[in-house]
Amino acid sequence: MKITVCIGSSCHLKGSRQIVEELQYLIAKNNLKDKVELAGTFCMGDCKNGVCVTVDDKKFSLTPETTDDFFAKEVLAKV
Repeated sequence: MKITVCIGSSCHLKGSRQIVEELQYLIAKNNLKDKVELAGTFCMGDCKNGVCVTVDDKKFSLTPETTDDFFAKEVLAKV
């Protein structure tokens, strides 16, 4: 599974750094380093909502506050 987080300027202002840090923590906490690849990219072209995140090419819009729920539903439930 590959999770890609936008780290472009608009998403950075909306909390992408906090989201990356939380995902790193959750991946390590759940021993998923061998199953989940975390990557960053610049603008994904969907800046109007929250921080753009893809899981295996499926797009999501996150905030730092929704990251834990996202991880539970879209990552833990599928690995």
